[in-house]
Amino acid sequence: MNEIKIFSPATVANVACGFDVLGFCLDSVGDEMLIRKIDKKGIFITKVEGFDLPYETELNVAGVSALAMYEAAKPDCGFEIEIYKKIKPGSGIGSSAASAVGSVFGMNELLGRPYNKTQLTEFAIKGEALASKCEHADNLAPAMFGGFTLVKSMSPLEILEIPSPDDLYATIIHPQIEIKTSEARAILPKEVALQNAITQWANFGSLIHALHTSDFELIQRSLNDVIVEPFRSQLIPHYHDVKNEVLKAGALGAGISGSGPSIFSLSKGLKTAMNVADAMKNVYAKTHIDFDIHITKINTEGIKIL
Repeated sequence: MNEIKIFSPATVANVACGFDVLGFCLDSVGDEMLIRKIDKKGIFITKVEGFDLPYETELNVAGVSALAMYEAAKPDCGFEIEIYKKIKPGSGIGSSAASAVGSVFGMNELLGRPYNKTQLTEFAIKGEALASKCEHADNLAPAMFGGFTLVKSMSPLEILEIPSPDDLYATIIHPQIEIKTSEARAILPKEVALQNAITQWANFGSLIHALHTSDFELIQRSLNDVIVEPFRSQLIPHYHDVKNEVLKAGALGAGISGSGPSIFSLSKGLKTAMNVADAMKNVYAKTHIDFDIHITKINTEGIKIL
């Protein structure tokens, strides 16, 4: 096999109380990428559709992660990468992570799978760092593994797969404005109050327990972020209006997806998830900001071959 086409999914990171360590994978939103093995050595970005991304390998997220793997594997061939970008950069649903994961996953398949998913995520971290100016894996891990993932440690990299209830749905609204991850990180405080830290890790621990036990009531009581949301929500127009309305519509909870501007909510059942989508639409329909809405089950498979 000299060519492979893959679907690299969008993801939601942080999930309210899990800043930089928790994420989940979306089912119906993602990029498509084509990876081709060639005789000429090196990594080459040969096609980009959807959004204006650089063709220079060292300036492209997919290229940087591919180079990290290429330098480690030292294969007797090269690779061409075609990117069909469906996830808007700066949308807050893991656009750069999808590119970073896609290139290394495809190369690994063509080389006969010499690396496991954790090793591939380590290579992808190098590409993600190009976009966000720091190394983190809370989008990369769910894209690679599927489902909910917890980044237990960055050094050494350790990723835990977290189960989730079958009837759990996500609704995401993406206002068509751009927030750069690096800028959204810059506004965060360097220190937090001890009481807020205690509240946050109690919420986080109970959320993990709730996902393991399919306890929807506990999920609802745990989706609360007292550390990051107060700062980042200022960057998202009508954020608190959306959050209030989706809770009235029956959502278990809501929060900022990654660094924003997308807002996610979790619901029990498709019917509630659709009602939540209507509530989100009603808020943004009164503004001059264009938006997209996605309703999706939790994608337990992650990145896949098409």
